[in-house]
Amino acid sequence: MNEPSITEGDTIELQLGWLDYYRGVIETKLTGLSDTDLRSSRLPSGWSPLELLRHLVYVERRWLRWGFAGEQVDEPWGDSGGDPEGRWTVGADDTLGELLGRLHEGGATTRRLMTGVDLSTLGAAGGRFGEADRPTVNWILFHVLQEYARHAGQLDVVRELLDGVTGE
Repeated sequence: MNEPSITEGDTIELQLGWLDYYRGVIETKLTGLSDTDLRSSRLPSGWSPLELLRHLVYVERRWLRWGFAGEQVDEPWGDSGGDPEGRWTVGADDTLGELLGRLHEGGATTRRLMTGVDLSTLGAAGGRFGEADRPTVNWILFHVLQEYARHAGQLDVVRELLDGVTGE
């Protein structure tokens, strides 16, 4: 897991590189935890590491497939029981391996959707966005990137609380 090259000049490729990097950080933070640790919380807010992972799967899906591409996706708020403001959830059948697979599949889909796209391209109307509130792909990618970075930092703290492991 390496940070993107400091010589990378293409903004979209740079953002995609950082998203790949943070997917790897998330995977490293979660790998090696017991199922009990993955499903329980050490924080007053109550979210578990597995819930956070499931949230990231849906974040990328919501913003890139449903938002940018305008695809009609089933359960866009599936990470929170269908409620955009709801608490994150995880099912009894959700596993670390399955959710990591979905996280990386989402990354491959994002990369495919971004191929040949200009930074100023607006998200499609009819999915997540209406005609008047469509952000640019640059804004969308930065938003998703900040979600990953913020949540990777939160997982760093949780992992340190669980077993003392620190760093990226």
